[in-house]
Amino acid sequence: MSEFFLQLLTVTRDTVFDVLPIVLIIFGFQFLVIRQPVPHLKPVLLGFVYVLLGLSFFLVGLKQALFPIGELMAKQLTDPVFIYGSLDNIPEIFRWSDYKWVYIFAASIGFSTTIAEPSLLAVAIKAHEVSAGSISVWGLRVAVAIGVAFGIALGTYRIVSGTPLHYYIIVGYVIVIMQTFFAPKVIIALAYDSGGVTTSTVTVPLVTALGLGLASTVPGRSALLDGFGLIAFASLFPIISVMAYAQLSYWRGLRNRKKN
Repeated sequence: MSEFFLQLLTVTRDTVFDVLPIVLIIFGFQFLVIRQPVPHLKPVLLGFVYVLLGLSFFLVGLKQALFPIGELMAKQLTDPVFIYGSLDNIPEIFRWSDYKWVYIFAASIGFSTTIAEPSLLAVAIKAHEVSAGSISVWGLRVAVAIGVAFGIALGTYRIVSGTPLHYYIIVGYVIVIMQTFFAPKVIIALAYDSGGVTTSTVTVPLVTALGLGLASTVPGRSALLDGFGLIAFASLFPIISVMAYAQLSYWRGLRNRKKN
């Protein structure tokens, strides 16, 4: 227990130094540029305390739970005994199709962590309010989660197969650019933002740990060269899925109007 509190104090001290520049910039602009007192100063200061405590507990949780769990799952799912049933059945050459449970787990963890992402929920609520209800909170969250699920599953396939990362990114952004010309204009900016909000507090730690654990256990892969890159997939494919969701909704609305 003493080790936990010592680690918590160390992380809290580091977090204070990390947050200090933000505090200095905000209060500096408020007092030196705007030259106005901070409204409701006591709640604001209390909020900063909550932020510091929350970040500290979150960072400790990352080190003790999320990173180890992500790496452990990757190692277990790529264990030859788990894949082939016994050591006697292990082939000399590993095929990408042997890792189907890795792809299923990657898609599942990508979908579930995105649904739980607080930053995505905040954006979805604001989009629902600004659009007067035309953009569904759950519709946007599910569309983004599907994009993340597909992206992370494809990213794990890239790690297993050892194919270059830039091929996927180039093709993905070509698709995004093409979609931008045809998607409803009201959704384009929101779709681009949706790619950014997925790389936040819940998704990043698990996905990073999964990539590093997978690259460390798949034969012939390097944790440094192949383990990173999943976050790029998690940022790119939600843009595609949100614009696709908007395009399908728009075309379905046009078809229904023509029928009526």
